[in-house]
Amino acid sequence: MEATTPLRATAPASASATASASAPASAPAPAPAPATTTPPSSTASTANARAPSRVPSRAPSRATPAASDAWQPLPAAQWNASAARHLLRRAAWSAQPGDVARAVSEGLPATLDRLFPENPTPFPLPAAITKLNQDIPGFTARQRAATTPDEKRAIQKERREREQQAQQDMTIKWLQFAARPELSAQEKWTVFLGDIYVVSFEKVRNPAHIHLHHAILRQNGLGPAPALAKAVSRSPAMIRYLDLQESKKDAPNENFARELFELFTLGEGNYTEQDIKQAARAFTGYRIAARPAASAASAATATGPAAPTAPAASAARASTARAAAQKAGARRAGAGETSFVYDPRQHDTGPKTVFGHTGNYDGDDIIDLVYKQPAASVFIPRELARFYLTDAPLPREYLDTLADWWRAQNHDLRALAHRFFGSRLFYSPAHAGNHIKSPFQFYLGLLQDLRLDVAPIPRQTISPLRLMGQMPFQPPNVRGWVGGRGWINSATLAARRQLVQNLFTPFKESNLNADEQVALADARAAGRDRFTIDAARLRRFAQTPPAEVAAIFLKTFIPDAGAQSPACRAACRDAVIKHITGDGKPAQHHLRVRDTAIALLQSPGYQLC
Repeated sequence: MEATTPLRATAPASASATASASAPASAPAPAPAPATTTPPSSTASTANARAPSRVPSRAPSRATPAASDAWQPLPAAQWNASAARHLLRRAAWSAQPGDVARAVSEGLPATLDRLFPENPTPFPLPAAITKLNQDIPGFTARQRAATTPDEKRAIQKERREREQQAQQDMTIKWLQFAARPELSAQEKWTVFLGDIYVVSFEKVRNPAHIHLHHAILRQNGLGPAPALAKAVSRSPAMIRYLDLQESKKDAPNENFARELFELFTLGEGNYTEQDIKQAARAFTGYRIAARPAASAASAATATGPAAPTAPAASAARASTARAAAQKAGARRAGAGETSFVYDPRQHDTGPKTVFGHTGNYDGDDIIDLVYKQPAASVFIPRELARFYLTDAPLPREYLDTLADWWRAQNHDLRALAHRFFGSRLFYSPAHAGNHIKSPFQFYLGLLQDLRLDVAPIPRQTISPLRLMGQMPFQPPNVRGWVGGRGWINSATLAARRQLVQNLFTPFKESNLNADEQVALADARAAGRDRFTIDAARLRRFAQTPPAEVAAIFLKTFIPDAGAQSPACRAACRDAVIKHITGDGKPAQHHLRVRDTAIALLQSPGYQLC
């Protein structure tokens, strides 16, 4: 924390009585909340189910554009530092001053091009997973050779432990990857898609397949939505998670077809039970190859039968490609095998009737039929608004307007992202500074705000996320995370406060085990060595005059305080200055700067973006 690159946080711009009561007694008094703020509640429900209807719909405020104008581009004259901060804090994890300045200079369209690239950066397959894949044949051979049940159980336990360790290593590697500012928007978008196309390590138990699933989301997530759905249908993790592996022509499993309609593409009420039963027959024969993928990253674009392309091939070419892939069995991509296999012996080749149409459909055909349904054009925009904009459902006319536009774009996801994040509605005052941060955003935003690195130590990194209610790659169920007020209760709020405290408390390396010390040494060798705020950084920053420190803290930690009245901003600034100066003894100045930063980072305002 230097005077020029300070601690970052968001000031107490939008406090609630409940959250204020839980703040440290020494914290500066928060400024009053704006009228549109929806504060976190310490008594919020923690139920885990996506339920768009759980909050009553509300009419747009006077600060919200009409539905006919809502999705029109933001006028260039309104693109400024405040708008750029709002974009970066919602589309990514935080808004660094340098990134804000760059966005303002480049303009909104160029910034969106950069945040949502045509070719996303792949997340490399961690070495621990590669090593596990290499060792799996040995585990299998040893288990077959075992002569007693106890020996088999011991081998199974050893393999499960190796899988857990590889998954844990991937979690830390992904957090390090996602914490890079230039990748933040890309990875938050992948998290968004992963909260729709849900899989969990708890059931899949194969870290290579979990990695491949998110690679599929990342590499297909800014192309046509039908192509993404087809790619996901071949994801080995999804096949395992929703039991397609056991689906046979004589006994179709309905789990995937049901969730495809209800949670992935259409939403409840837009299909019948008969549609599900018939669609399930179309997805029979989808299997996981016995051999793990040689290269999950290179396989991410492989989509099994009829690998979809953008723009889509003609119906005849798609049918030919599908038949060729089915005949070949395992689909390949580059040098890597996808771990997906189509078994024609288990595919139901009879006619199916879905959404009133009858044909000899396979899984790709069903997804094509899905995207001819009006509800498919509404579903992703609704989820997009829920994840990035507001917990309260948008009025239907707003969603219909965006859905009509998206349908005309052939359901292109990158076009939708540009339209959504470039719209007048996204930047309206009604949606500023009132969205509760997820644990991912709270943690990764903290690291970016404080210029810290991800500690390669699970108890310092993974455990806080578990306590805050969001474990990477382990959503609670097929409906994903609730989000919004569901993130905040007395336990998760305490975990957030403790995380802040921990980042200002250097850990004792003598207490680390041998594996943790090796991981720490490797991170330092790679140039990642800032894991906590130490006294030296505090003392350097404390040389800055208190009024300047207060201005920096409020601008970078609580930028939404700028939306308050001049009197409120002045009162907040004065409270922060008073907290920094304390008794006026220079020897304690850096400790008061530390306590002020902690108080602001623990404040209700920092829970919002």
